[in-house]
Amino acid sequence: MPTLMLFLCLGTLVSRASSLEFRYHNTAEVQEYLKAVNRNYSSITHLHSIGKSVEGRNLWVLILGKFPTKHKIGIPEFKYVGNMHGNEVVGRVLLLKLIEYLTQGYLSDPVVTHLLNSTRIHILPSMNPDGFEASNRNCLYSQGRFNKHGVDLNRNFPDAFVQNDKGEHELEVWAVMDWLKSEPFVLSANLHGGAVVASYPYDNSNGGKVELQRGSSIAPDNDVFIYLAKAYSFSHNYMHNGQSCYGSTVFKDGITNGYYWYPLQGGMQDYNYIWGQCLEITLELSCCKYPPEKELPGLWDDNKDALLAYMKLVHLGVKGQVLYSDGTPVENAIVEVEGRKNLCPFKTNINGEYYRLLLPGNYTFKVTIPSQEAMMETLYIPYGPDMYSALKHNFIFQRSRNSSPDVTPSTESCVSKLRNQEAGRSAALLASHLTVLLLLALGRFLL
Repeated sequence: MPTLMLFLCLGTLVSRASSLEFRYHNTAEVQEYLKAVNRNYSSITHLHSIGKSVEGRNLWVLILGKFPTKHKIGIPEFKYVGNMHGNEVVGRVLLLKLIEYLTQGYLSDPVVTHLLNSTRIHILPSMNPDGFEASNRNCLYSQGRFNKHGVDLNRNFPDAFVQNDKGEHELEVWAVMDWLKSEPFVLSANLHGGAVVASYPYDNSNGGKVELQRGSSIAPDNDVFIYLAKAYSFSHNYMHNGQSCYGSTVFKDGITNGYYWYPLQGGMQDYNYIWGQCLEITLELSCCKYPPEKELPGLWDDNKDALLAYMKLVHLGVKGQVLYSDGTPVENAIVEVEGRKNLCPFKTNINGEYYRLLLPGNYTFKVTIPSQEAMMETLYIPYGPDMYSALKHNFIFQRSRNSSPDVTPSTESCVSKLRNQEAGRSAALLASHLTVLLLLALGRFLL
């Protein structure tokens, strides 16, 4: 009988793709809804799992766009991640409603149509389904924040400001890290609750050598991050008012530097930016982490325009390819912007593509590839989001066998840290395998 009731409930949920209820759907219902959307809108969606939670639940990602199944040159990759803390549930609901809004609006709503034609959008409604299933409906103090191992996933990513990271990360975190390697993401946001503010990197600091200024930890692309955060807060119905929750911090313009708010080690937004070349901010969307269901329609109305406006910003700046004169793409070319010394330099992907989110203005680029003299070029960058396209510009190299490579020390340092991470992961897996072998051997001995 319980199985039959679940089947009937799911049937009600997905019988018509146009009627997603404003309520909290459990993991099984979310899975069935995403599968139904994928069936009903197969030409513009692709559903896949990026991994599993500790308890074996799939981390489902729905991709939306004109070319949903595969990255296309020149089309930027965008992502939203919800429910990283299992008891912060508003983002989970809003992302399901956003999926409904985008699929229904394609070819009828001009903004939605332009977005899906020009952008590949990835939506992970729940990064922590185990935590969600363990949570209760307390506004502020419900259980379920952590994953099944009792780990805060937003303190579990590699941290560029921390030495001797052993690579001991949770399954959900490894899944996101591998996901970042599999797609050339450009812009992202992760959705939380417990405040109403847009927070931007850095969340951590090395103690003030370069980035620590007036209590904030300043990233090289600080101007872009502030613009991204304000774009969300001023498109939101009231976030820009900077109202406090329960007498806590008041945020000017509804934004904050993450470190200035409170230092955070192992955060996901810093990892995205430093190692993933993806600018990510953290959106705190409700004072109450688990608000009553009657408030969900209003929360959707408060955030809908902001969610759409933020996605458009993936078209800021400049994009293009680094190519040899015969058209061969150059992978791992370093594309640097003068005055912006990233901890890990931005590199081209397998197609020789680069994406740099930049505000309108003049910028000087330095492009470096092995065995060639570095190329310097100054570009004027207009505002791209209104046209749903960043400036397109290719850097063309003549092949040469005489020049020596120009490799920056920051590249070597970044590569070294990444290798340490992989070594830590391999060691952890090896230890796990050895444990299994020992148990098997012990079992045979006891038999």
